[in-house]
Amino acid sequence: MRPSLDAVDLGILAELVANGRLTNAALAARVGVAESTCLQRVRSLRDAGVIARFTAEIDPAALGLGLQAVIKVRLGTHSRDVVHAFRSVLAALPGALTIFHVGGEDDYLVHVAVGSAAALRDLVLDHLNVHPAVRHTETQLVFEVIPGAGVLPTA
Repeated sequence: MRPSLDAVDLGILAELVANGRLTNAALAARVGVAESTCLQRVRSLRDAGVIARFTAEIDPAALGLGLQAVIKVRLGTHSRDVVHAFRSVLAALPGALTIFHVGGEDDYLVHVAVGSAAALRDLVLDHLNVHPAVRHTETQLVFEVIPGAGVLPTA
């Protein structure tokens, strides 16, 4: 069920997307509501699952992981047990930023950050291609990560 969001909710979400570290007082001032109202609205948005979590965005390059890639993975079999087991392998993959389980020719798209081309090669060979369910991998280098517009309506 989709929650009904009004202009205040959308304003709160937009401000938190821009800066998730805003204090409740600053957030309330920016959206033009009382602090108590703002606090209640944020709690309601969290309880409804609209706000899934608060995180810090880490720049991989600042940690020496300046090479990013998307690895397409195709499985040889698609039984539920195999897919669930392989999902666990991906969830523990060092350097994995985002993992998409997708439909189509490939089964997974794995966005990774590593320190070098050799580290990328080793990640694919030592963690993916050795899995018995993996039939094929294809690695694409990421030249630039461009943030999308997001899911909130624009004014």
